[in-house]
Amino acid sequence: MKEANEIAITKEWHDEIYEIGTMLAQVHSEALEADCKGDKENFVEELADVCIRVFDLSDLLNIDLELAISEKMLVNETRPYKHGKAY
Repeated sequence: MKEANEIAITKEWHDEIYEIGTMLAQVHSEALEADCKGDKENFVEELADVCIRVFDLSDLLNIDLELAISEKMLVNETRPYKHGKAY
């Protein structure tokens, strides 16, 4: 996460202040576009970018994402099949 944030800083991704909602929209938009186009090779690359941007955002907000993921996976193990899904 720290490395993702450091690279983002050196590439001037944080020269402007973005709302968290805007940053979250940027996280998924390119992967979604690649998927819609059926571009599997680009989709894989953009999916990696999704992780990198989430790592950067987590570091920027001082979130211990590794701990949060571990805790969430423990919660998910206890949930029933397709919990809370209407689709």
